Amino acid sequence: METNLPLVAELLNVTVFSATLLLGLAALATGIGFALLGGKFIDGASRQPELTPMLQTKMFIIAGLLDAVPMIGVAIALLLLFANPMLKILGVQ
Repeated sequence: METNLPLVAELLNVTVFSATLLLGLAALATGIGFALLGGKFIDGASRQPELTPMLQTKMFIIAGLLDAVPMIGVAIALLLLFANPMLKILGVQ
């Protein structure tokens, strides 16, 4: 089966760009999310100090869920980089 090398090269270039964009946006969104979460926690704790332990517990639960988003992005980026399903369509793998 004959492969089209320029098409494969273009696919790999687009894949690397897509993975880079995916990781960068995931990191940016997580940073913004943590900043908003921390700000709201400090705001809530300063308004009602007696609720600080409850707010802190909830903040850490949400922080764990928020941290899962870039991990999913890392998994998808690694899949695209090392086991690209599009290469099977082109007949390379």
